[in-house]
Amino acid sequence: MANQWMAQGNCAERPPSLFFPSDGVGVEVAKRVCASCPVRQECLEYALRNRIDHGVWGGTSERERRRILKRRRLLHEEAGLV
Repeated sequence: MANQWMAQGNCAERPPSLFFPSDGVGVEVAKRVCASCPVRQECLEYALRNRIDHGVWGGTSERERRRILKRRRLLHEEAGLV
């Protein structure tokens, strides 16, 4: 399985609904679970690579992931990699 890291995440034994909150308080609760996750970086990269728009992944909200993608795109443009 290509995403075996998922089974090692702090979220593996938690209800998925925890990571798809409907308010800011829920986002902060999910981010606290992610804070000490051993596969946080893999999770974040998976969400960025797959353009996942919903939920908390790798300790980031949807808005934070959009900012990361925008920042990376701008860096690539500045470096002439686009």
